[in-house]
Formats: sequence, structure tokens, C-alpha cells
Amino acid sequence: MRVPMSWLREHVALPESLSTDELTDRLTALGLKLEALERPGHDMSGPLVVGRVLTMEPEAQKNGKTINWCSVDVGAANGTGDPQGIVCGAHNFSVGDLVVCVLPGGVLPGGFEISARKTYGHVSAGMICSTQELGLGEDHSGILVLPEDAGEPGDDVFGLLDLREEVVELEINPDRAYALSIRGVAREAALGFDLDYADPAARAVPPANGDGWPVEIEDAEGCPVFVARTVSGVDATAPTPDWMARRLLLAGMRPISLAVDVTNYVMLELGRPLHGYDADELTGTVGVRRARDGEKLTTLDGTVRALDPEDLVVTDDSGAIGLGGVMGGEATEMSQTTTRVLIESAHWDPVSMFRTGRRHKLTSEAGRRNERGVDPTICEVAAQRAAELLVEHGGGTIEDGVTVVGTAPPREPISLPVDLPAAISGMSIPADTTLAHLAAVGCDVEVDPRGDSLWATPPPWRPDLTDPYDLVEEVARIVGYDEVPSVLPDAPSGRGLTRGQALRRRVGRALAGAGYVETVSFPFVGAADLERLGLDGDDERRRTLRLANPLSAEAPDVTTTLLPGLLSATARNLGRGTSDVALFELATVTLPENGAPPAPLLPVDTAPSAAQWEELQRAVPAQPQHLAVTLAGAREPAGWWGPARPATWADAIEAVRVVADAVGAEVEVRAAARAPWHPGRCAEIVVGEHVVGHAGELHPRVCASYDLPPRSAAAEIDLDVLAAHAREVVPAPRISSYPVAKDDVALVVDADLPAAELAATLREGAGELCESVRLFDLYTGEQIGEGRKSLAFALRFRALDRTLTDAETAEARAAAVALAVQRHGAEQRA
Repeated sequence: MRVPMSWLREHVALPESLSTDELTDRLTALGLKLEALERPGHDMSGPLVVGRVLTMEPEAQKNGKTINWCSVDVGAANGTGDPQGIVCGAHNFSVGDLVVCVLPGGVLPGGFEISARKTYGHVSAGMICSTQELGLGEDHSGILVLPEDAGEPGDDVFGLLDLREEVVELEINPDRAYALSIRGVAREAALGFDLDYADPAARAVPPANGDGWPVEIEDAEGCPVFVARTVSGVDATAPTPDWMARRLLLAGMRPISLAVDVTNYVMLELGRPLHGYDADELTGTVGVRRARDGEKLTTLDGTVRALDPEDLVVTDDSGAIGLGGVMGGEATEMSQTTTRVLIESAHWDPVSMFRTGRRHKLTSEAGRRNERGVDPTICEVAAQRAAELLVEHGGGTIEDGVTVVGTAPPREPISLPVDLPAAISGMSIPADTTLAHLAAVGCDVEVDPRGDSLWATPPPWRPDLTDPYDLVEEVARIVGYDEVPSVLPDAPSGRGLTRGQALRRRVGRALAGAGYVETVSFPFVGAADLERLGLDGDDERRRTLRLANPLSAEAPDVTTTLLPGLLSATARNLGRGTSDVALFELATVTLPENGAPPAPLLPVDTAPSAAQWEELQRAVPAQPQHLAVTLAGAREPAGWWGPARPATWADAIEAVRVVADAVGAEVEVRAAARAPWHPGRCAEIVVGEHVVGHAGELHPRVCASYDLPPRSAAAEIDLDVLAAHAREVVPAPRISSYPVAKDDVALVVDADLPAAELAATLREGAGELCESVRLFDLYTGEQIGEGRKSLAFALRFRALDRTLTDAETAEARAAAVALAVQRHGAEQRA
């Protein structure tokens, strides 16, 4: 919110000795944080004075342009009192007009220095200024002509046009919508310094009658109050007064036309958004209802919008004419021919306003205020103020009819122990201070006869005050958070990491050591994300939890898998020039169950009971900790040792093995088929009797949908299940000082037998002397036969207490092969 200081001073009696810095410091302490302090005329310097045009001599030039050679009385500002000769190319002024003149030595905005120079055959000693040249607006088409009572020739213009005006820009939190107005900021300034405050909404309004424009409200919950006033005979060509245009510009709004500028001015002054209609374009009764299916509306920005049944719309007999509280329609827009204006001053449901703005990706100053909640009791005042300004500056007459439909929703009183602010804040706050500060923010306060509690009814402009702790915050911010005592709490002895925390850290370190980089993604997805993964319609991962207020309409659900976010991060890194990517993410997913009960609304003043807690736990969906990894590009770089090795499905499986080793769990790898993996290159990871996840090569369509290189790999496992099978203490390996005995074996087995299963059989058959089994070769071809493959393993044998003999090694090897033949029908290759 941009606040011109002169406008603020009209409503709060700020002492002249109070600097703007002191004011903004106090407002920041009250919760209205200073964003910027601007001084628009700081780069201008004089002489900049009032001048009266004495003569104008039009002179045609060879280039077809006509200039005016003017003689201007600038009083004693030029040091001689003689008329000043100035060349001017504009023609919208005449002899006798008062204008703004900058004389030689003056500097205009942008560092534009003025000097006497010869032009068009004359020495022009200065310049007659337009609005744009003074930094007061964008109009460069003509000279700024001052009112006749603006002053005398030679008078300084800086004070006359508020060119030394200071503008305070404040950061307004969403719950402080009342501060998006001069009225609200002035109230806070008066509160901060205990000063007199003149409420601009404190004005008399005529009572409602039956002569006003007919209005019907179908949805009183969406629009509790609707006020309509009509002004006829308005001069459509009347300009916006300079002081109003100047204030709008300083507040960050561009002047458009008198009727539009008046509604914007009242909105900035009172905080109540208004809308004006060309009354001659309206047909019949004005109404408010929800939009109908298939209904469309062309808004003021020229966009044809397909309306949603939840949208609140303003209508007449022709249909929808505006998005209520957000933006008007093009058909009833006020134009340069509008002479009869219908002023709408309505209160709208904030939730509906927010959802409509988000749904249509439409932001406006009115919508910004309506979606936060504004004072519903000043609709009549705002309409009357706008009507009076239209009459004052545009002529015309306020018609006698006053339409008021509905009443402002009442505020319920809040009970508060008088000592609660002191107990919560830790400050010494007497009961009298609590009562005074609550009254100062606008609450109606009644003290309980016993004197230990009170009832405070929040003011209508503070919809954010809903419970006792909101009132505590109001008292505390006025007393000052800097008064909170500094108390150093006793530091309890550390309990160390929980088992889950320790395991997660161990997993993160293991993956980082293996060359993976951790990333954090938003846990939200939409239907399009699940489509990109190629999930079937009945896949359990499509059963997601929908957010009531999502950050993005494209991702309104809480994710059931980490892969969408991780694959998007992988693609983003590849798109920015990283050729080889290996990422991992540790995060929770949300797995809702069909038929789960709704979450209960728990009390905030007491701890939940055991039954309430149990009910809450039943409503909360499962949120297991998952781990996902993705790989794209090369897994091992190229160098003098040879070409790069691309990442494959085996690397994704190996990442899971690294994690399992880190937590001391044993995993089994089996062939499987599951989206989004390639059906022929997908493995399921098994721990005990539980399938904890999958790993392998991504399906080509998935790679294409995420713009990943072909054959990119990924894995995702349920880390909670894996952690449940982890050992409390991972035993250190036993190390023998005796030499290892090496032997190899090649076995021909069915092509669909996993190598890991055959390796486990060999380890089991070899017995305790077997130290390791490692696959080092895979062969398929005509010599083996169709549907068969040859797997070659390196066997390593070692004993802890002796050097093995050849006979012992051969016996162990033979036992391993025998079990493979018995269990898998293996044939040993020569």
C-alpha cells in the first residue's frame, strides 16, 4: 500500500516535528512493515514558478509545425521582473492562463537541466511544463494549466503541486486488509502515537428507500450487502481534478477518467472497492447469483471468460454483466459518453473472491481487497462519497433513490481472561492496559462483573480477529514486542537422534558418497503428472488426496510417489547444461484410504481427549517415508582409461543395494513389471516377505514425456519398511589374515532366471567358506540354445583359522554347483 503523507495527515493529527522515519518505525512495530520510502520530486530543483501568459504569437515553421512565441510574467523569479520569453509547441492554453514555468538553472525529473537557448529564431529562456515533464502523470499532449486561484506569478510551485511529497510504501499482510486504505493506515498511525483520528467513513448517509435501482440477491451468503446509487447528468468530458489525479499516481494507480478515478479514489481512501456502470446500458433489475453452466462474460480487460458455477456474478436482464467483486463486464463499461452512472458498493464473501481470482488468473485492486475481507458496514458511506465527488467535479445530480439490500454480518463477542495477554507475552500488562488497547483497535469491550474476564466484540473492519489469542496479539503489538523480557531458557540435555533420524542420515550419506545429489521437490501433483508416468486408471497411486486450497490449480493433489518431482528436477538440470545427472530425494508421500472419516475440529484451548486423538489419527492418511533416485547420462566419465559408461537399470538397483547395506538390511531383487519402468527391465525390491519398491530402466514413453535421454533409470522404495528390517547395529565384517582361494564357474540356466537368485543359490551351496560370489559375464547365443543364458561367477573362498586346501575349495565349489543343478536345472559349461 502506497500512502502519500499529505493524504494521511488529513485524517490523523501527526505533529510537524514527527519525521517520516519515526512514523514508519512505529508502523513497522505495529505490523505494517515499511517496504520503501519515496520522494518523487527529490531530483527536481528550481526555479520552478507560477507564470501568467501575457502574449502568444503563433509562428508557422518550414517543417509544418506551428510554435508559440510567448511572453510570460514570472514575477521577480527571474531577478528582473521583466516578462520571460519562452518558445512553446503546445496549443491547449491561452493568454491570461496560469502555467508552470521552469527557468534557466532549473532541473526537471530525470536530470533534465534547463538553460536559455536559441530555437526557432528566438532565445527561449525556460520552458512551460506539461504534466509528464513535471513527473505528475503521463499526459504530454498539452500544458498543465493551473486554476485561476493557484497563486501569483513568481510563486514557488513545489508546495503548490506537492512536488516534495513523501510516499510511504507499506507491506500489508493478508490478514490486515483494512490497512489497504488511507483510513486503515491513519487509524494505525493514530493508535501508535495516541493521536486524534478523523475517520473518513464518519459521514451521514440518506436512508434506504424504494425509489432506487431495483436489486435482487439470490446468494445472500456470497453477497450479504448490496448498495446502489445513481448519478445522472454527469459531464462525460469533465477532467479528473489535478489533486485527485496526483494522489492516484502517488498511490500507484493510473488516472483514466473522472468516473473511474472517483471509484478508485474512494477505494484507496476508505478501503471499500466500488464499481461504476453505465446506467444507460443496463436493462432491468440488477442481480447477484452464481454463474450458470456454459455462461460466458467479456470482462473489462477484453477477455472472454468461461464462468464457473462457483463464480459470483452481477447480472441484469441481459445476463451476466460483471464478476462480482473482481472485475466488471465490457458491455456496461463507463466510457467517454457515459452521463448516467450507477454506483455499486457491495460486500462479497472473501473465500469466493479468492477462488474466482485464482480460477480466472485475474488480479485487480478491488479483488485484492475483497478476497481479504473489508468493512461491510461502510457500503452506504462509500457509495455516497463517490456520488458526491462525481457531482462536485462532473456536474449532474444524485438521484433520490437509495437501494440497500441485506445487512452486514454481525460480529460475535470473544471471551478473554484479562490476564491472558500478560500470561502469553511474558510482559507486565495490567488489566486497564488490556481494556484500553482493545478499545483503541475498535473493539466494543464489556468487563465481566467479577473483573477477571471480559467480552470484546471485534470491529467490522477486522475479520482476522476471531479468537482470544488474536486479541492477545493486538494488545501485545501496541505495548511493543520490544518490551518482551529476554529470558534464557534452561537447555535440556540432548537425547540424540531417534532411530529413524539416524537411519535417514545414514542413507543420505551413503547415497552422497555414491555420487548422488539430494533434491527437494514440492509434494504436489496433478492428473497430468500421473499421466506422464503412464499409470493405469486403476493404479493405487492415482488415489490422491485433494487440497482444499492448492498452490496451483495444475497440481491440486498431494503426491503418492516421489518420481514426478524428481524426474522434473532431472529434466531441469539436463536442460540447463548438466549432461550427467544422479539425484535422490527423501520425503514422505500421502496414501489416502477410501472411506476414511473426516478430520475432527479439535479445540484450541485444551488438549484433545484420547477419543478425539484416536479419531484424528483415523482421519490422517498414511504418510510413509520414501526414497527415490534417478539417473541420466553417464554413470562413469570418459577419460584416458576409456569411454564413458552410461547409467543403466543396474545402477538404479545398485543404489538400492547401497542404501540396504548402509542400514544393514538384506534385499532380494526379482524381475517385475510396473509403471513407469520398462516392463522388461524392471526389478522389484524385496525385504523379507515385503516388496518395498521397484528399480530399473524408465519406459521410453516416460523418458519422452519428461524430455529425458533414452534408457534413463530410476528407483523408488518405501524407506519405512526397509528401516523396519534394518539392524540396530550393523556388524563389522570379519577379516581373515589367511589367503583367499579363487575359482570361477559358468552355468547355463533358463533366460528368465534372475542372476541374483542363482548367485544366492551358489552362496548357500558353498557354505560358510564362501566369502563372495560376483557375476562377471553374461552370454547368450546359438551355442547356448534358445531361451537359455550362460552366467559366469567369480567365487572366493577363505577361512578364518587356516589356509584352505585345494580339496576344500573344490568340495565347496562342487557343493555350490550341485545345489544350482538341483534347484534351477543348471548345466555347467566346460
